[in-house]
Amino acid sequence: MGVFLLSSPAFLVFFTFFTFCLLVDPVFGITRHYKFDVKLHYVTRLCHTRSIVSVNGQFPGPRIVAREGDQLLVEVVNHVPNNVSIHCGWADGPAYVTQCPIQTGQSYVYNFTIIGQRGTLFWHAHISWLRATLYGPIIILPKRGVPYPFAKPYKEVPIVFGEWFNADPEAVISQALQTGGGPNVSDAYTINGLPGPLYNCSAKDTFKLKVKPGKTYLLRLVNAALNDELFFSIANHTLTVVDVDAVYVKPFETETFLITPGQTTNVILKTKPSYPNATFFMTARPYVTGQGTFDNSTVAGILEYESPPNSLHSSIMLPLFKPILPALNDTSFATKFGSKLRSLASAQYPANVPQKVDKHFFFTVGLGTSPCQHNQTCQGPNGTKFAASVNNVSFAMPTTALLQAHFFGQSNGVYIPDFPSTAMTPFNYTGSPPNNTMVSNGTKVVVLPFNTSVELVMQDTSILGAESHPLHLHGFNFFIVGQGFGNFDPNKDPAKFNLIDPVERNTVGVPSGGWVAIRFLADNPGVWFMHCHLEVHTSWGLKMAWIVLDGELPTQKLLPPPTDLPKC
Repeated sequence: MGVFLLSSPAFLVFFTFFTFCLLVDPVFGITRHYKFDVKLHYVTRLCHTRSIVSVNGQFPGPRIVAREGDQLLVEVVNHVPNNVSIHCGWADGPAYVTQCPIQTGQSYVYNFTIIGQRGTLFWHAHISWLRATLYGPIIILPKRGVPYPFAKPYKEVPIVFGEWFNADPEAVISQALQTGGGPNVSDAYTINGLPGPLYNCSAKDTFKLKVKPGKTYLLRLVNAALNDELFFSIANHTLTVVDVDAVYVKPFETETFLITPGQTTNVILKTKPSYPNATFFMTARPYVTGQGTFDNSTVAGILEYESPPNSLHSSIMLPLFKPILPALNDTSFATKFGSKLRSLASAQYPANVPQKVDKHFFFTVGLGTSPCQHNQTCQGPNGTKFAASVNNVSFAMPTTALLQAHFFGQSNGVYIPDFPSTAMTPFNYTGSPPNNTMVSNGTKVVVLPFNTSVELVMQDTSILGAESHPLHLHGFNFFIVGQGFGNFDPNKDPAKFNLIDPVERNTVGVPSGGWVAIRFLADNPGVWFMHCHLEVHTSWGLKMAWIVLDGELPTQKLLPPPTDLPKC
């Protein structure tokens, strides 16, 4: 699965959420070729025109369509001043974590095979805030001849949420990191790049989903927003959730769902049996748990039914129904929705949850502070700078790619393999915050033997206020075996873990003021990034890396880097 952010805005990295890219042999699929020309072009939204970085002049970027088992060759050609990289192949994308970037005027072909996934994923920029405009969906169909575990839909439609900034997002985060304060928020949310009629000057920039009565549609939803979890609903319609993060789930109905940045959700929409004489808003707005400022606005698209032949409906104004979304801070809804997600756990799609655990980890995640530099006035808490950390370690990006340093045995001065396996200084994580809010800094990693079964508990902290953190792990899917509020109790809480049919994901929201427990099998050798998918928190250091060592068999060993892999 992948990873994110880099600390230097000079580097742009794409990420596509493909897992298990390094070990697999191609299965009975075909080879598909894509070319990504990364260029600048002008886009107008909210009556503001600015130059954005895009792929093939499209915003959002082009969709990748493939079947499980297909081989993909994606040629990335860099025409912009920023350096570029895209996820998968020998390196999975993050500059200075798994590879060096493609420099201006250079190109590189990524070669990877899709194994064990079917559903929706997405590719996106992986450095600083460039993914504000650099993203697109990945449609993974089942192998040819293999049906969906639900009725085949009449039509499939990608719906990608994003955030639009009238200002250059790179300037926004650059200023925030310089001053130490919180960044300016976005000016709008978007559906497929369009903000919709609830924003100024945007009625013409509205996504419209035109449907026929009595049909089923598979909506492939992606949250590519930078910093906001989103509630989504379609007025007067019920949705059936069937897939998350390219893994099938037990279907369940809902009128509203929650999706964090980095997550995908496939839902079935059954249209009304006859023409309804109405149109319907589909809206999304943020789920907010932190104390900072946020974009308190709503994006709207329109669900529009095709009118019957020879009817007058198309020439009259139809009533427009609006959905009712949960309150901005409705953690109760978020918790209940998450608890409904369960793996199919069938013979064809088993839930291979590790039943025994070789290594236990306990990570605190949250915000903190770092000192203001001398002769500088900082805008963070009490004159400090905002920071974020895992186990109080704010990750410092190296200047040499971790994966290559690991492969060639040249880790000296690049990283230290002593990331703490548990909180260094225990405290009441969700109670009164400690007096010292300062974080430490370092390029520290966890080293795991091949095939280690891991249980990781991630605990939110209230040091600068409790907040939900969508944590994403590259290189692996994981099972969410438990979650709760307050402080994790290692003596009582594991007894309530679901080891039968827990949902399998690549991104999980650590509950605000609570904890989540995941399990995964470390069977993919390499260096794998883990980070918060709220881009501002990643910018502040809420990230770390795992190194999985080689196994004994040739198929369990990390392959050498391609000869044309970009150099630092």
